[in-house]
Amino acid sequence: MSSIVVVGAGIIGTAIAYELQRRGQSVVLVDKTGPGQGASYGNMASIAVTEFMPASRPGIWAQMPKWLLDPEGPVRIRPSYLPRLIPWFLRFLDASRPSKLRALEAAGAALCARVYEDLDDLLKTTGLQDMLSREGCLSVYADEAEFHADRDHVEILDRFGFRYEILGGDAIRHLEPALTTKISKALLFPDNRSISDPYKLVLKLFEKFQELGGVIQQGEVVGFDHDNSGVTALRLADGRRLEAGSVVLAAGAFTARLSAMLQEPIPLETERGYHTQIMAPGLSIRHSMIWPARAFMVTPTAGGIRVGGTVEMAGLDAAPDYRRSKVLVKRAREALPHLKVENTTEWMGHRPAMPDTVPVMGPSAKRKNVWYATGHGHLGLTYGATTARLMADLITGVTPPIDMKPYRVDRF
Repeated sequence: MSSIVVVGAGIIGTAIAYELQRRGQSVVLVDKTGPGQGASYGNMASIAVTEFMPASRPGIWAQMPKWLLDPEGPVRIRPSYLPRLIPWFLRFLDASRPSKLRALEAAGAALCARVYEDLDDLLKTTGLQDMLSREGCLSVYADEAEFHADRDHVEILDRFGFRYEILGGDAIRHLEPALTTKISKALLFPDNRSISDPYKLVLKLFEKFQELGGVIQQGEVVGFDHDNSGVTALRLADGRRLEAGSVVLAAGAFTARLSAMLQEPIPLETERGYHTQIMAPGLSIRHSMIWPARAFMVTPTAGGIRVGGTVEMAGLDAAPDYRRSKVLVKRAREALPHLKVENTTEWMGHRPAMPDTVPVMGPSAKRKNVWYATGHGHLGLTYGATTARLMADLITGVTPPIDMKPYRVDRF
């Protein structure tokens, strides 16, 4: 049997490899480092089923000038990288048209609506159910003005039937006593649960993949051999050549470099995100928390409290700017006044961002046996099990449970 080679061992690639192997396929997983070493290592551990709305919606555009002018704002563009961003930003602008926004919202909602059906199945078959928390997420607001600024979020959730509950100050403090009294209102998203350790989830899923006979090859893909039937082999930087019956490109933000080798450019950028992992926070929280006006998130995960967020547009190769992490911690201490910042580590990772916020999932438009699964943005962990289900359906000739046209690679 010819192997299916999956490139990328983050949550998306590893979940796809496991699901294909579970269905009786022969799968080789390829990564230049190892399972979960990229964005999956340091994400915010959230199954964020209420966060599918396009980043190009009017509420974001209204705040963008203020954010860009603030050196500590949630969006930072390195000036030297700006010229390379222009084509991506033009597509981002196009995705803000009212006629497109509704379709993009529907494409995201269709995925989020089935997240738990697929995730529960994945966790059950691997025996990893205990890694999913029972608690939801709080979106917090200092006043009515902040809450009103987030009204488009609530309207979209109403339109698609996602659950939330509006809470006042006393109810908020009952749930999370450590929160500042400056928070007067919150939205509780009961279905935005979290993972106890997203990196360990990938490692354990990888172990299950190997137990089923899956194979991993560590190496960097630097080229492809192909003929009229499609890609026949992958070439690695160390000179090895891996024969392939089919190829799935799921290398996150690095997928665009691979697709360019196949003369199939994808408008994929990296939104660089930062976190600080605090292992001695001096307090405990039950829920993950987002403060939209301050643009950060706090999650209890990996044995401590993780503070993360921000969007930095600077490409794949620039060195991290850990001042971004320190700004996030400063804001987290506004929400959690008694938070201690002791025994910490800082991290930067690459979110694979499409200009319309909708991932690419489906066959290549140019190579007969190549498939793409990338561009999941800040929802890689959320969409992981669902992407695995849908991609395995497509690759094995099963009709997927949803229309896959909105996720096609040649939609731009």
